[in-house]
Amino acid sequence: MEPISDVPPTIVLVEGVTDELALRLAARRLGRDLEAERVSVVPMNGAHAMSRFLRDLAAEQPQARVAGLYDEGEEAVIRGALERAGYGPRLDRDGLEQAGFYACSADLEDELIRAAGEDAISRLVEDEGDAQPWHTFRRQQAWQGRPVAQQFRRFIRSVSERNSRYIRAMVETIDPLDLPRPVRLLLDHVGNAWWTRGDSNP
Repeated sequence: MEPISDVPPTIVLVEGVTDELALRLAARRLGRDLEAERVSVVPMNGAHAMSRFLRDLAAEQPQARVAGLYDEGEEAVIRGALERAGYGPRLDRDGLEQAGFYACSADLEDELIRAAGEDAISRLVEDEGDAQPWHTFRRQQAWQGRPVAQQFRRFIRSVSERNSRYIRAMVETIDPLDLPRPVRLLLDHVGNAWWTRGDSNP
């Protein structure tokens, strides 16, 4: 077995900084130390930067393993970037997962909200001191009667600081075994610290 210092690094590409935050926190909840495993989580500031990131990584860190997490609405963009980078032709969802790239439905915030559930959302709003603005938001005509998950997603996204705060709160509330499927699969995928470049890269 190789010493950890001799294992090629792993780069996990995600769309934004809240995805990075959620993934790092989820790894910690599962008892993982990504830094010790030589796993870096890199936000791309949007899926359309995927081709550039893959090209730069191939030039600058050719030994690195690459994996990722993406919003399902951007799947065509991710697929095209990976196909151009040589990961295989006509990749379907299974092919993308075999390559180490996992889709969130519709995005990671949505996955976390579903995993947390409505009861936990109510408790988190109270715990975070946002009960009044939450109730005010839900009384707005445009949002009355909509599913709680939709309301909450819009509520936390309306303020950048609030979004990061609730991402953290949700990840820390959800049982580690109930973390969203794409998060668990991605962390499992990068968890084998003994892969070689030939095992994982095209």
